Formats: sequence, C-alpha cells, structure tokens
Amino acid sequence: MIPSVHAHVLVAEDDEKQAELIRRSLLREGHTATVVHDGGAALEAVRRNRPDLVVLDLMLPVIDGFGVCRALRQEGDVPVLMLTARSTEEDVLQGLDLGADDYMTKPYSPRELMARIRTVLRRTARQHMEQQVVRAAGITVDSARREVLCDGEPVRCTPDEFEILLAMVSEPGRVFSRRQLLQYTRGIDRESTERAVDVHIMNLRKKLEADPRRPVRLLTVFGVGYKVSGDRG
Repeated sequence: MIPSVHAHVLVAEDDEKQAELIRRSLLREGHTATVVHDGGAALEAVRRNRPDLVVLDLMLPVIDGFGVCRALRQEGDVPVLMLTARSTEEDVLQGLDLGADDYMTKPYSPRELMARIRTVLRRTARQHMEQQVVRAAGITVDSARREVLCDGEPVRCTPDEFEILLAMVSEPGRVFSRRQLLQYTRGIDRESTERAVDVHIMNLRKKLEADPRRPVRLLTVFGVGYKVSGDRG
C-alpha cells in the first residue's frame, strides 16, 4: 500500500481566484504550493525548484499550456495535470500526446481536483518505490532509472508511453485492452480518452519498430487491444 503523499505543487493558472482556490485546497490536503500566472513563469519555477506535480492551465499568457508541457517533457518527467475549458477530443489527445498525466475540464469541483492530484502523486510514489528491469522483444524497461532501451539503444518516452511499455513488457504475450492500458498510465477511467492509447502505441511504434506500419514488437490484437510479442529476454 502506498502511503499518503505530501508534495510541493506548482499551480500555473492565470485566473487569480481559481489559483487561490486551488492553493487553499492543496494546503488543506497537507501539500505546499507555489502559484504563477503565465507560462514563462511556470517554466522558470519548475527549473528553479522542481515540484512534485504541476497543475497547468491550458490557456496561459506568454506561453500556453501546450508549450509549457512540451518544454517540461523535453527537460524531464515532472507529473503534469492539465486544466482547461477546452474539452474537445483533439485538445485532450494533444495534451496527453505531449505527456500530460491527466486532463480536467472546467468547471470542476475542488474535491474532484484533489482526488485527481492524489491519484497522480500516489502513482508517482509507487513508480519511485519500484526497482525492476523487464525485457521482451528486444526492449528493456528500467523502472528505477526510468530508462528504455531498444536493441541496446536508448529510447526517449513520455511518461504515458513509459507506463504503457512497462506494463506490456512486464507480461509479454498478454493482450491488454485500451481501457486497461489507460488505467495503467493515468488511473482515470474516461471513455473519451481511450483513443489516446492508440496515439501512444502509434508513437511507441515510431520509436521501437524498424517499420511502424508493419510492427513486430508491439502488436495489435484486432477487436481486443495490444500486446508485446515474444518472450522475456
């Protein structure tokens, strides 16, 4: 069992009233919080004092949330929970494809937001506790170092891609449904984002397959989901 996690959270929200509401909710949960109101300040705050989680509004001035998330993923793997009033599927998929760990649309209740934050933080704590290296189909996933190798060559993955790969390589031959893989990566069950798994698999194939159109490592099981081919090793 993962214990309660008390964390430092960076809140990047241009609506000052919303930002203050989030800050107070975090304090009541036992967390500490830093608040900024534009994307440039968010990046500076992360670089200056790495937080345990970033709550990131999409519609930020200076640099929008997509730009901030893209920069964060190029520099590290700090967990990101996106907030936005834009709820189209393409917006959700773009946010997840850039490496956001979760995505909430406005309006939302503070209680739901805190529940989502707890989920992300506990998953991150569990990842840090795990000390395992798994191998299959020429892929090596080191959960302690957060590293992926393909035929001995390093592969850079987003947090969601890493979790999908860790789950699948840990059990080669097992068929995972999209819903199962979504839960492995984000811990939130929302039908509107199941298609995000297809996006992650497509991106992983580009990184791991000699010919992504004819995959031999990450296989589709039509009508069911996906699996990693071969045996361990």
